[in-house]
Amino acid sequence: MNSIQCRILVFLVLLTSCFSPVCGKNKKPRQAIEKLSIDGPYLLKADDGSMRAISVDGKGRLLDKHYKSIPTTFSFEVFSDNGERLFPVTIHSVSRPEWKDVQPEKTFVLSDPHANWSCFASLLKAGKVIDADYNWIFGTNQLVIIGDVFDRGVDVLPIYWLIYKLEKEAEDAGGKVTFLIGNHETMVLGNDLRYTKKKYTQLADTLGMTYPELWQKSELGHWLKTRNSIQVVGDNLFVHAGLSKEFLDRNYDIPTVNEIVSDGLFLTKKERNADKGSDLSFMFATYGPIWYRGMVRSADKYHPLDRDDLRKILEKYNVNRIFVGHTIFDDITTFYHYKVIAVNVDNQENKEKERGRGVMIEKDGSMFVVYDSGKQEPLLTE
Repeated sequence: MNSIQCRILVFLVLLTSCFSPVCGKNKKPRQAIEKLSIDGPYLLKADDGSMRAISVDGKGRLLDKHYKSIPTTFSFEVFSDNGERLFPVTIHSVSRPEWKDVQPEKTFVLSDPHANWSCFASLLKAGKVIDADYNWIFGTNQLVIIGDVFDRGVDVLPIYWLIYKLEKEAEDAGGKVTFLIGNHETMVLGNDLRYTKKKYTQLADTLGMTYPELWQKSELGHWLKTRNSIQVVGDNLFVHAGLSKEFLDRNYDIPTVNEIVSDGLFLTKKERNADKGSDLSFMFATYGPIWYRGMVRSADKYHPLDRDDLRKILEKYNVNRIFVGHTIFDDITTFYHYKVIAVNVDNQENKEKERGRGVMIEKDGSMFVVYDSGKQEPLLTE
């Protein structure tokens, strides 16, 4: 090999090494930067009255726009994860709802949408809550969603923005939308992201913040911090997981519970448990209303609720029955002879198998299981 050939060989070796993954002992190859997925918008309001609108479009481009002041009727379009244009939203003032409502002619109840847009929208249409363009058509009636929009699916933002939008439309029509905090709201906003899709954490990473930080500064984050955890409508009480004997023994009133959960919503598990035995620690633990399964599970590990303690709970809060989500069942299921009604089902599977997915409560106390077809059947016992 002559000197020219040697120089060419050395050059090729050096050139190849420049484009090889950076590897070494116990090191993995560098990963290519992945394209962002459709997400947002996240509206981040500042104390000086300015706003930052962050979203990702259908081409994976990060859109980050700043406003010196928020336009009076600021609105934007919401898109699904697959790029479908869904509906426009106009921001509105946000405050904590009253914890107790008079029973309207109809109350439609569902739970745990878990970012499954098609299932969520399908059920609202079946219950004649919204029209084909996602507008409120439920009049002076009430929609109750018992928590858990975060995690598992890919359309967290579209569902939250629809609930937010419908809340104002319902109010204008004399109706009401109630969204209650579930355990997945407390997990994600407390930085427990074990079930959170990568598309969300990747966007936060790109922005140089944690996912909870992105929410805490946002309009939807502020809205979530003002949502209740327990709501009473007529003689029905709604709570994400359930109420335990330990909860009863602490003698809480409902407004206090709602305030405590809100105060701890953006705290980590460590911060919530800093004072063991405190009200804050209790609310986010096994026997608290966000996690307790003993109203619908009989195994000892769930610490099932005694019938007499259920009677005391119903009497204390002056209600006739309790609706819960959280624990998944094959269909809408009742316990304690209709006194506890579980409405969390596998939404995708139930939709495909044409099983029940929601409950319609009439003012006279009659209840019906609602299907995606729009069919309603009287609610049967367990």
